[in-house]
Amino acid sequence: MSLSRIIMRLARNPGTEYVDGDDRRGYTLIAPIDADGHLDEDAFRQMREACTVRRFAPDEDAQEGRLSRRGDNWYFDYAVGTDDDEAVYRLGEHRFGLGEYVSIADDDGRLLAYKVTEIQGL
Repeated sequence: MSLSRIIMRLARNPGTEYVDGDDRRGYTLIAPIDADGHLDEDAFRQMREACTVRRFAPDEDAQEGRLSRRGDNWYFDYAVGTDDDEAVYRLGEHRFGLGEYVSIADDDGRLLAYKVTEIQGL
C-alpha cells in the first residue's frame, strides 16, 4: 500500500465567476489509490492519519485538513466540528487519472469542477 499526491485545479465552471477556471485555486490530496485510480478504502482505513488535504487559493491562506469519511460520504475536514467540512461529490466513485474531474462543494454549497492535473506516487 502506498500513498499518492493528487493535485486538482479549478476547472472551467460555466455560469460562475470561474468560467475559465483558475489554476491558482485547488487542492493537494494525499491518499491511497488502487491500480484503477480509485480511492483504496481498505488502505485508507489503515493509513487514515496520513491522508491529508491542502486547499490553496491566491486570496486566502492555505487550509490544511484531512480526508475523512462518514458512511458512504467522503469529505475534507479542516477542524473539529462539521461547520468547515467540504463535501466531495461521489468521491469514492471518481477515478483519479490525469485530466479527470472531481466535484467539490464550495462554502456556498455550489459544486465546482476540479481537474486532476498531477499524480505522484509517494
